[in-house]
Amino acid sequence: MLNQDDLTANQKTHRRFLEQATWTRAARDYVLKNVGCVPGARLLEVGCGEGVISAELAGRGAAVHGLDLRLNAIKFARQTYARTFQGVTADGLALPYPDDCFDGVFCHFLLLWLPDPLAGLLEMKRVLRPGGWLAVLAEPDYDGRIDYPPELAEIGRWQAKALARQGADVALGRKLSGLLHKAGLAQVKTALLGGEWQASPSQESWQNEWDTLTADLAGWVTDEELARLKNRDALAWNNGQRVLYVPTFFGWGWKS
Repeated sequence: MLNQDDLTANQKTHRRFLEQATWTRAARDYVLKNVGCVPGARLLEVGCGEGVISAELAGRGAAVHGLDLRLNAIKFARQTYARTFQGVTADGLALPYPDDCFDGVFCHFLLLWLPDPLAGLLEMKRVLRPGGWLAVLAEPDYDGRIDYPPELAEIGRWQAKALARQGADVALGRKLSGLLHKAGLAQVKTALLGGEWQASPSQESWQNEWDTLTADLAGWVTDEELARLKNRDALAWNNGQRVLYVPTFFGWGWKS
């Protein structure tokens, strides 16, 4: 069981992952249709976090196994999705499974955090059966982020720097196609999530984004500067001026 502090932290992360899963649902549906994911398929999610997408696919009839490096995330997933979630704590660069044992392997916002994303893809490929599919459901490219009005572009630059300081490759998205080909997958396909320029976030979603940004930039950007840009950001959304688009790539291929 998780203690209260760990539970609170995981609940916050879980809400964030639920939101991200909402952003990428259409792309996920498109990929699963194209790879021919069927009920009963044995699947592995590498970097499953609090189990959001693993539980979703299990609800569609797949036999999904989740893996994450964070023990508390796995504990939370087991508690939250007790009827559907199966998972272990392990390193995505050294998967604890034999060769050729899954019909499909997938990840979601993972490769940008791996010190060696190609090694991660090769491990995923190793545990696939011949003819199985590997899908990368979302990888962002923060170097290509679009912010408008222009004075809000600083928010994007700050976020990219904050993520890079945490170890992320903020330009991973644009590298995805090359990585899938280097991993030796067959019939590689890649695409880019669309953007809804007119859509405004809910108040909760917007506040969650700012809470994350504020935490990432603590001690680096003054509270006054953050408050100024937060107010300007709110005004731009309310006036229908705001554009915020992070190019997010996805792709898939098969093991020969």
